[in-house]
Amino acid sequence: MQLSTLITPEAVRVFGTMSSKKRLFQELGEVAHAAYALPSGNAVDALQERESLGPTGVGQGVALPHARLSGIDRVRGAFIRLEKAIDFGAVDRQPVDLIFALFAPLDSGVDHLKALALVSRTLRDGTVCAKLRANTDPATLHAVLTEAAASQAA
Repeated sequence: MQLSTLITPEAVRVFGTMSSKKRLFQELGEVAHAAYALPSGNAVDALQERESLGPTGVGQGVALPHARLSGIDRVRGAFIRLEKAIDFGAVDRQPVDLIFALFAPLDSGVDHLKALALVSRTLRDGTVCAKLRANTDPATLHAVLTEAAASQAA
């Protein structure tokens, strides 16, 4: 599995500020709709439902919200970089500014877990996160994400 198969350049965005986690999920739903024609309301509801089980902020300013949806054929990703970090209830209690969301089919099984592991490995790399935080161009952010994951896989 390659990160480049999970996320398209259209699914990468930069926002200055976000008022709340709920608003962030709404933006992720809109990104998923624009990039993959996923129903934004369903995406938002699924993200919020998963988040109610426990925060998906993994630490060091990174969050990996994820959800399973009907009507999707494969795992898809959306990435948002915030210029001003927000509280996300992360395990280290640090605010979050790098958010990579995954949307998977209801029956995706191991593919969902493989995608989550790939994204997690990529965003645990401090060099990758520094490059993501140093850029505001979505095309550059997409390149950083996909090149980092490709080099880790090699």
